[in-house]
Amino acid sequence: MAALSRTPRARCRTLAKNGILRLARDATDLSAMTSSRSAAKPRASVIRAALTFVFVFGTVALFLFFDEQLLSPELSRGLSTVIFVWQFAAVLAGALTVVANADELAVILGEPYGTLILTLSVGSIEIMTIATVMLTGEANPTLARDTMFSVVMIVMSGLVGLALLLGGLRHHEQGYNLPGVNAYLSLIVVLSTLGMILPNYTTTTLGATLSRGQESFLIATCLGLYAVFLTIQTTRHRSYFAEVTPVRKPKQHLSGGGAGKRMTVARHATMMIVFLAATIILAEKLAVTLNTGLETYGLPPAVGALLVAILVLVPEGVGAIGAALANQVQRSMNILLGSVLATLAMTIPAVIVVAMAGHTTLELGLSGDGQVMLLLILVTSMLTFGGGRTNVLQGTVHLGIFFAYLLLIFIP
Repeated sequence: MAALSRTPRARCRTLAKNGILRLARDATDLSAMTSSRSAAKPRASVIRAALTFVFVFGTVALFLFFDEQLLSPELSRGLSTVIFVWQFAAVLAGALTVVANADELAVILGEPYGTLILTLSVGSIEIMTIATVMLTGEANPTLARDTMFSVVMIVMSGLVGLALLLGGLRHHEQGYNLPGVNAYLSLIVVLSTLGMILPNYTTTTLGATLSRGQESFLIATCLGLYAVFLTIQTTRHRSYFAEVTPVRKPKQHLSGGGAGKRMTVARHATMMIVFLAATIILAEKLAVTLNTGLETYGLPPAVGALLVAILVLVPEGVGAIGAALANQVQRSMNILLGSVLATLAMTIPAVIVVAMAGHTTLELGLSGDGQVMLLLILVTSMLTFGGGRTNVLQGTVHLGIFFAYLLLIFIP
């Protein structure tokens, strides 16, 4: 009887043991499958990065060495269209790579360092491009002014409007950090007014220009205010530029401790700067194709400058719109408003110094319709970011101003 009574128990133990072993084997197989999939992801990521690198920099090399053939105005319309699509795809690929590396830096370093690196990089390349044209191209006293005005209008009306509209459509209402946005706007209002409106009303010099003493004061004001702003953004009041609702970020597992982190930061920063430079070069080459098309179709020359400015701002635009769609409005505004502030604070002193060194005339004051549009977008921005939350209405209003800006290009 004892043997018979132990038999069912032994069977139960055997079945349980077999079940545990089977579960262990299944778990091992699942772990192996997961490991193989996770190992496949880095391989796919490396292949994708390599293909992007070859495509972007291969395109840069071809247009640097064979620009006369590829950008010849004698090409047929069909071939010119193919070249335009090719250039645009390369610019977009480079811009997306810049944004991806800036996002990685933001995760590792924390905000606002990721967006700050992106805006300073774009601003530096914009300055180098303008300075090169001023020193080597035909005399154009309004080049710097027109470039700064285009950046302000495209970003503060077009990109801000699109980000708020798309974010509002997905999330209904979105919150942001009011002190941080107000810090951006206060400096943008001061620098844009001193740099692009006041020169029209000074009497020491004729036209929309400033005297040497006035230019020196403007340089000191731009650099001094921007230095104070960077101090509060990165140290004393860093919380002003963080999201209202903290965003959970995936933890970065970096081998090697501090050394591994430094190597990762250096790699992403280098890739971002290199791809950003390639994107700007391709945008400038694309301008030639655009100008040929504008002459063919009889469009105003300002359209070409507008499209090139939009392409230069693609990295920041893509990053800002993506952040708004992810319900990170503060990061979106850090990118966009930070871009405008960096353009004003760094470009105004740089172009004044270049004009002084080259003994050329520099006109900073806007025309009458330009002053109206600038004041309109500044006042609207202060009203938009005065309550702590945004929705589709604010985005639509900003886009309406952007369309008015475009209208004045075609119908002055």
